[in-house]
Amino acid sequence: MELLTGFGLATAAGLNAYIPLLALGLLSRFTDLVGLPAGWSWLENGWVLAIVTVLLVIEVVADKVPALDSVNDTIQTFVRPTSGGIVFGSGTAAQTAAVTDPGALAGSGQWVAVVIGVVTALIVSLTKSAVRPVANIGSAGMAAPVLSTAEDVVSVGLVFSAILVPALVLVALVAVAVAIIQVWRWRRRRKNAADIR
Repeated sequence: MELLTGFGLATAAGLNAYIPLLALGLLSRFTDLVGLPAGWSWLENGWVLAIVTVLLVIEVVADKVPALDSVNDTIQTFVRPTSGGIVFGSGTAAQTAAVTDPGALAGSGQWVAVVIGVVTALIVSLTKSAVRPVANIGSAGMAAPVLSTAEDVVSVGLVFSAILVPALVLVALVAVAVAIIQVWRWRRRRKNAADIR
């Protein structure tokens, strides 16, 4: 179940880096739903929560403005995978120790969860970054706020599914995979049609 939680959180981070970070921090600080291990307890620090909240507001606004959303996606291509690694690692590490010795971390294998989270979030983020400009051009910019809002809703849904009912994450991940495949097929058909002309 911890892997499903980690995949759900990392996928959510690929859509919006700050939603899963903020959710984990708030739920750990104010509820019993999430108990972060000592090595990840910094996520519930008041300053961290405040900074993540400000960054979330900036992300939500910037992602809804055509053209600015593509600039934001370029910047977030580095942030989303980092967030994905953090939330996958914290979501799957019931007994994660604080990293006081990087050599011990490498030998322990705890880094594997972080790498899986980084890769998961990166794949989702790159797909989002590839789809958005095409959708903006095809809709004269009208798609940006609609797609952004849908991505935010899916990100929130994935976070709460990952935490409350990890088995739902499997269904959501399959749906996301199918959507990604459909987008790539559509892009390939469109490119082939343009090449034929």
